[in-house]
Amino acid sequence: MKNPTESVLSVPRIRPVPAVSRAIAILRLLGKMRTPMGVNAIAQSLKLVPSTCLHILRALTEEKLVSFDRTTKHYRLGAGMLTLARSAIEANAFPLLVQPALDQLSTKWGVTAIGVDVGDPDQMVVVALSRSNIPFRLHVDVGSVFPSLLSATGRLVAAFGGQSEAEIKKRFQKLRWDKPLDFKVWNKEVVFAQKNQYSMDRNTYIAGVTIAAVPVLTPTGKISHTIVCASLMDALNKKQLTTLVGEMQVQARLIADQLFA
Repeated sequence: MKNPTESVLSVPRIRPVPAVSRAIAILRLLGKMRTPMGVNAIAQSLKLVPSTCLHILRALTEEKLVSFDRTTKHYRLGAGMLTLARSAIEANAFPLLVQPALDQLSTKWGVTAIGVDVGDPDQMVVVALSRSNIPFRLHVDVGSVFPSLLSATGRLVAAFGGQSEAEIKKRFQKLRWDKPLDFKVWNKEVVFAQKNQYSMDRNTYIAGVTIAAVPVLTPTGKISHTIVCASLMDALNKKQLTTLVGEMQVQARLIADQLFA
């Protein structure tokens, strides 16, 4: 783990850019809404001056990131967002590499198998997903974003992310669990994850659910992604979970070899 002083000194100063922040907030809001929104509703939701909101919406519309219906005077995300998303996926080989492995794991073990990008120290992003045919559905989709220290993946981020214990503890206090954990107990699980290169969240992040995760590591040993499998608590016994984790680790190593060749 890093020295706390070194970490603080290495953080670059980020100057606020209000126009960019407001544009991103608008895109995020429209992405969450199931129906298009008018400019006044958008401005009210984000506490923006309506005229400012309108100028930003017009710029986003010009770039095809937002679509404007002239009849209803409402806005929604535009086709340009799909182009950006496609470019992001194509620039990142992990989703394409991990998808066959996720499909295999979900079919064989009856789990929800997930590929997660943990490149951002503050959040993890679901970038690939495969669901089994059993009547168990985890509320997660491609593009879902979560705090980086949450659940089984969070233990791996703490173990292989290079952050100081002080930083980790501060961020840990903000996490929300179905069954909250004491930091000392959780940190012991982080040490276990670092030693064994896998982690398990049993009945804590989501009550009644077991979540296993393994890291995809760079050649320098830093975490870049995780492979995650989730199932109901009683769906797999201890021996089955051990075998599942072993298969996940094999897939993680194969993907790392291809990503960082």
